[in-house]
Amino acid sequence: MKVFITRHIPESGLQLLRDAGITYTEHTEKRNLTPEELIAGCREHDALLSVGGNKLNADFLQACRHLKVIALMSAGYDNLDVDTAAALNIPVGNTPGVLSNATADTAFLLMLAVARKAFYMHKTIEKGEWGFFDPTANLGQELNGRTLGVFGMGSIGTALARKCHGAFDMPVIYHNRSRNEAAEKALGAKYVSFEELLAQSDVLSVHAALTPQTDGMFNAAAFRQMKPTAIFINAARGAMHNENDLLEALRSHSIWGAGLDVTNPEPMDKHNLLLQLPNVAVLPHIGSATEEARGGMARMAAENIIAGLKGEPLPHPIRLVR
Repeated sequence: MKVFITRHIPESGLQLLRDAGITYTEHTEKRNLTPEELIAGCREHDALLSVGGNKLNADFLQACRHLKVIALMSAGYDNLDVDTAAALNIPVGNTPGVLSNATADTAFLLMLAVARKAFYMHKTIEKGEWGFFDPTANLGQELNGRTLGVFGMGSIGTALARKCHGAFDMPVIYHNRSRNEAAEKALGAKYVSFEELLAQSDVLSVHAALTPQTDGMFNAAAFRQMKPTAIFINAARGAMHNENDLLEALRSHSIWGAGLDVTNPEPMDKHNLLLQLPNVAVLPHIGSATEEARGGMARMAAENIIAGLKGEPLPHPIRLVR
């Protein structure tokens, strides 16, 4: 049995494949595969371990319907046509949970960086502008006691809430498809409507899955309902916020600041005007970029490949969010 891997992955995953007697081919060039190259690579293999944003749409799946399993090395699966995969009986797994703390840490980092205008102030040093002390310039916000709003109180949202509640004694409110009673009990988190989340959050952090319902949910209308002192954080998927609307909300002071680990589109253009604002911090989608998280993701993806090639249920199948 052979598996096609679209990136070089951590050794922990490769070793599991070798131990199971599975051979593999890695695409190691530092560029994205074209749709044609992806199909060509998969046609010579029995399984696909997909890393990155490869579009696994209906055309791809029909062309590669022979695949016995697809393993996504990601928690999200918005790049996959799940209905076509199901119709073709191709089992698909992902890697949830293992990246929760790393991604929550990234959201926490962005929250702090925005609150203190850290990225912008670092740039002033590089420009040689660290000079005259002005006690009224470039003031930030203190976070202690501010209200954290979480959109999507799953494992990542809960991990962030725990950090914010513990470090800054932040009250937690959240909006979710269903109640998270464990978070309510452990953190005193309060379930609120989406409108209440917008109106009451001092920091609003997005950790939901990208679905047709959440696509573009944070737009001009949403930003207008937020506090003018609020910080918006997105460490989920860039398509969940409208970037032009976000820029206008920041310029018009509808909200105070924004921290993004994901952008719309991705990658962000280096001339994007958001990068010039003092109260914005942007990272290049590094939420899971730790040794622990990426190693764990590689192992989970390999475990899905091994099970799928044996014809066994996947240990980490995708859990559909409708």
